[in-house]
Amino acid sequence: MKSLAELEKIRNEEKKKMNLRDIKHGYQIVVGMGTCGINAGARDVLMAIVDEVDKKDLRDVTVTISGCIGECEYEPVVKVIDTKGKEFIYGKVTAETGKKIVDEHVMNNKVVQDMLLEKYKG
Repeated sequence: MKSLAELEKIRNEEKKKMNLRDIKHGYQIVVGMGTCGINAGARDVLMAIVDEVDKKDLRDVTVTISGCIGECEYEPVVKVIDTKGKEFIYGKVTAETGKKIVDEHVMNNKVVQDMLLEKYKG
């Protein structure tokens, strides 16, 4: 750092990132990170979703993790909670399909029907 202005710029950028984590009025994406989820590739899914949200600059989307969601045989599992509080659970998510969930469901409010957990169960 060479100046106080540069330090202030860094501070403001980090503050913006922190504010993004606190948003509760938009979409929420929850990636199951229990042992079975991690073993099935949930880390890659989480990173792909976070990267996609960041790349698209989606400021009203919160990405979090949880422990086991209870659907071990369908891991990695991703839950999307829309702006009205309705939950959608996706199963067997990959990094690529995680991006698809962001692009179609979160950005365009179009549920990705062929990836919903109920498809695998039914």
